[in-house]
Amino acid sequence: MTARTGPSIAIIGTGFGGIGMAAQLKAAGHHDFVIFEKADDVGGVWRDNEYPGAECDVPSHLYSFSFALKPDWTRRFAGQAEIHGYLRDCADRFGLREHIRFGTQVLGATFDKSAGEWVLDLPDGQSHRATVLIAATGQLSRPAYPRIDGLDTFAGAMFHSATWDHDYEFEGKKVAVIGTGASAIQFVPHIADRAADVELFQRHAPHVIAKPDYPYRSSVIAAFRRFPTLLKASRAATYAWLEPRGFAFNGSRVGKILISAFEKRYLRSLKKQIADPELRRKVTPTEPMGCKRVLMSNDYYEALVRDHVDVVTDGIERIVPEGVVTADGKLHDVDAIVLGTGFAATEFLAPMTVTGLGDADLNEVWRDGAQAYLGMSVPGFPNFFMLYGPNTNLSHNSIVYMLESQFSYVVDAVTDLARRDAAWLTIRKDVDDAYNADIQKQLGSTVWATGCDGWYTTESGKNTQNWPGFTFKYRSATRGFDPSVYTATPHA
Repeated sequence: MTARTGPSIAIIGTGFGGIGMAAQLKAAGHHDFVIFEKADDVGGVWRDNEYPGAECDVPSHLYSFSFALKPDWTRRFAGQAEIHGYLRDCADRFGLREHIRFGTQVLGATFDKSAGEWVLDLPDGQSHRATVLIAATGQLSRPAYPRIDGLDTFAGAMFHSATWDHDYEFEGKKVAVIGTGASAIQFVPHIADRAADVELFQRHAPHVIAKPDYPYRSSVIAAFRRFPTLLKASRAATYAWLEPRGFAFNGSRVGKILISAFEKRYLRSLKKQIADPELRRKVTPTEPMGCKRVLMSNDYYEALVRDHVDVVTDGIERIVPEGVVTADGKLHDVDAIVLGTGFAATEFLAPMTVTGLGDADLNEVWRDGAQAYLGMSVPGFPNFFMLYGPNTNLSHNSIVYMLESQFSYVVDAVTDLARRDAAWLTIRKDVDDAYNADIQKQLGSTVWATGCDGWYTTESGKNTQNWPGFTFKYRSATRGFDPSVYTATPHA
């Protein structure tokens, strides 16, 4: 028998998922991998989302790799540029750039059963073959544009928060902002600082709580650098502070008590920040706290009370060249429209076409909503793994913790594949069905099952995004690759 050197691996994306996965594969002795990146730099959403005010809502010591701790974060909640810089440093630190093919978008991937390989379709008719395919494209990579009549007829400037126009001058301009999600609550205060008039078009008011942010003093940074144990302790303390919040979303008795307490504290805070009862009515959420993503900001409500900022709750009927027409027939004449409408999170892997055994199209397989075993493996798609896949999103802790659980699992899977000298591994359909039936059952008792209209669910109402429990339970579920739930196909 001819000796094999181990499976070749293709990774798509260079955000936290792709960079961390590659680093861990390399640490485990798997060096035969190529990372495909459509842009000319690493970073994923932290490269693309460079709108003013962009920053993380998870403390930096936990929103970073446990195997690449950074002692010199400048503040507790890092901004976009610093996080992007961290990912660039990780790419250099782990020697990953030599594995990356920049400016190369993967258009599609097809499994070649006869060769036991994935064939990646690349620009200009090129292709690449690999035994294992790892998709690290994430859930927040494709901007979502609102379905509003006449959107393409607007005569002024218009751009999405993920494609920010840094050359646009807001001074003296009338600006419409559509959307009140995580991005909007960060950039609206910056627009309010510069524009003459700002109209914020809101469908649903979000819960926006205070952000316990502060800069790290130089002495503290020096201590973290000199004594790594302190940094690890800070990371552990942050995890211990965040993880119990999982109770607030799980629908348990304890969770309902917590939600009620958080809601009361939120409403007291809102009353202090917004004295005008009419404005306060507009921005008071009508959905249960936690139903949608709870946001954090220390200047969002402060921006809304300014005289030149108006919150518009009338529905948008259409866009015309002059501006926005609301359901009451009023024309809101504006110079620019900024879209804070989030991402197409439920459209996993789109617009890429992934074709598995029997010419199965993954988009068709997922027509009723995406699902995967442990959020990573899909029946009929051999040697294929997703990072930050279906039902692995969090509302209470760091997604990097979840990703590290997935890194370990995928490394074990690749190692098992090499050890078996098998052609491919495929998750059993009965295992996948049972696992996802249980996930949906658990989700049925959570706060997200209260009729939330948001990016966690598909149009049919299926929650394809969120993990229904604690992160340590996911870590336990992914601790060690179990070959018995996979079908192994030998080499021909």
